[in-house]
Amino acid sequence: MPAVAIIATVLNEVEEIALLVPSLLAQNPPADEVIIVDGGSTDGTWEWLCQAARGHPNLRPLRDETCNLKRCPGPISRGRNMAISAATSGLIACVDAGCTYAPDWMARITAPLADGTSSYALGGSCLDPDRPTLWDLASAPFLGVKLDPTERSKSCTARSMAFTKELWHDVGGFPESVFFGEDTLFDLNARSKSRTVFVDGAKALYHPRNTFRSASRQLAMYAISDGLLGVRRSRLIRNAARCLLGVLALLCLPWTSVALLVVLALQAWLAFSPDWPLLQKAGVRVILARFAFSCAVPWIVTVGHLRGRFTSANPSNRQNQ
Repeated sequence: MPAVAIIATVLNEVEEIALLVPSLLAQNPPADEVIIVDGGSTDGTWEWLCQAARGHPNLRPLRDETCNLKRCPGPISRGRNMAISAATSGLIACVDAGCTYAPDWMARITAPLADGTSSYALGGSCLDPDRPTLWDLASAPFLGVKLDPTERSKSCTARSMAFTKELWHDVGGFPESVFFGEDTLFDLNARSKSRTVFVDGAKALYHPRNTFRSASRQLAMYAISDGLLGVRRSRLIRNAARCLLGVLALLCLPWTSVALLVVLALQAWLAFSPDWPLLQKAGVRVILARFAFSCAVPWIVTVGHLRGRFTSANPSNRQNQ
C-alpha cells in the first residue's frame, strides 16, 4: 500500500484529542504519518500531543500559532496545508477533532487512491452511536450527519476525506481566506480536477454533544459561510420559500386552517423522511425535538445566509475568543 499521512489541525481540544489520536494510531494497517498541527493551545492539548509522540514515532505534532483565528482568517485551512506540506507521504487522509475512527477507516477511505480509481474520496460522517445527545439526534440530517453508519453519504465534510498530495497541490490547497466552509471550497475545486468517489464504510464517528443552542449556532455558521462564499443559493431559495409559506399560512388562519395544516405536514415530512425507522427507535422526545429543530431550520438558514451575503467578516469561534 502506498504511504499515507493522516492530518488534522486542533486548537484547545484537550478533551477530544485523547479520543481522536488513539483511534488514528490504532489504524490497521498503521498510517506512515499522523501529523497534528496545534494552533497555539493553552488548555494542555499541545502537552498531551508531545507526551503521546514519545511512544509513537509515526505521530508528529507541529505547533504554529498563526493557525489561529486571531492571526489568520482561515486557521483550519492553514493548519491542514501546513500538515500536508510537512507530509512525505503521497496519500493524505483528512480527519477532524470531535471524531473517532474505526480501525479500518484509513484503509477504506484511501483504497480508491491506492488502486488508481480516483485521486479524491469522501466518506461522510455519522453520529457516534454510543454518545449522542437529544439534540445531536434532532439536528443530525440538517448538519449533513447520518444516524446509521451503513447509510450512504455524499457529504463533502473534511471529517472523512482523502486525496493525493498531487491533487492538493493542483487545486491550491485549502483556502486560507475563509474560516467556515473551507472544505466546501476545497471540494468544489477537487471535483473540477478529479472524479469523486464516495466510500461506503468510511464514516467519521462524530460526537458533537449538541444542545439546541449549539446545534442552531453550527447551522447558522454554515449558512453564514455559504453567504460569504456565494455558494448553495438553491438552499437559500428553498428555505426562504419555507419561511414565506409559514408566514402566509399564519396570515390565512382567520379564514382557514388548511394552509397551516399543509405547512405542518410538509415540515413533518422534511423532519422525518431522512431516517424515520431509526428515529422511531429513539423515542418520543427525540421525535418531538427533531420536529422542533426542523421548524427552526428555514429561519436559521435564511437569516444566516443573508447575513453572510451582506457582510465581509468571518464568524468568530469559541476557541479564539
